[in-house]
Amino acid sequence: MSYFDNIKTFIRVYELGSMSAAARDQRISPAVASARISQLEEHLSVRLFQRTTRMLHPTEQGKLFYSGATRVLEAVEDAEAAVQDITQNPRGTLYVAAPLGIGRRLIAPAIPMFKQQFPLIDIRLRLSDRRVDVLAEGLDLAFFLGNPEDSTLKMRKFANCARLLCAAPEYIAARGAPENVSALTDGSHDCLNLRFPGASEFQWPFILNGTVQRIAVKGPYESDDGDVLTNWALEGHGIVLKPFFEVQEYLNSGQLVPVLAGIMPTDVQMGCLYPHRKRQDPKTRHFMDFMAQHITTALQE
Repeated sequence: MSYFDNIKTFIRVYELGSMSAAARDQRISPAVASARISQLEEHLSVRLFQRTTRMLHPTEQGKLFYSGATRVLEAVEDAEAAVQDITQNPRGTLYVAAPLGIGRRLIAPAIPMFKQQFPLIDIRLRLSDRRVDVLAEGLDLAFFLGNPEDSTLKMRKFANCARLLCAAPEYIAARGAPENVSALTDGSHDCLNLRFPGASEFQWPFILNGTVQRIAVKGPYESDDGDVLTNWALEGHGIVLKPFFEVQEYLNSGQLVPVLAGIMPTDVQMGCLYPHRKRQDPKTRHFMDFMAQHITTALQE
């Protein structure tokens, strides 16, 4: 095992607080991860972690070593990036996360095209509507749809996406069309809500009287999977708030129809988040540039 591999494993164990989690992250066995930490501790003649049955806690020496080890890793990554940039032959693996709607409709279909241009770059795509922790999960970048709050990351914005309220014609026939936003709050209509961890209520933002107002909506249906909400809407179970690109095919076919068309929800921004140290990585930069162009083109179609 190389000393550099030991350092990389130590960094992930430190950041994840778990030997098994770090092993999964690096695609090695827990035994190999443990051996790398032991080799590092033996080499340094210090104990880097205090071990308990459930967690690992860094010692003071471990905290000090982490600070220096991350600088070493960043320096090596910058050096590799500089060489690859000069040769115009970027290589390596990118770990990418995206929400389900973006991932299935925009990102995943474009990855084979990206691979044709950059055959030495492998993509590991994870799709989920939960909020991901870019640093803790070892991601190179994460696409978002909304308003990210993590100021420790760099952000690249791709587009503003128009949104609309829509429902199945069967739902409108059974329940009638809402005449104003108060119909979404008084229980006379069922709203299909996307559940985020820690969310205490569901609020939909609208432009009313020239200002943005967040309306607390009600409904018996909620899910953390945006596509589940779309399917419920198609089945006639309620009204859903969606980016236009996610439901365009159903609007074109008549399976969904606009609701409250005269009242506009706010646009939602689409982009990606990535760690500061990835700003010089050519494979990350090429991937972002490619996806920015692809997404911009796709949203204009």
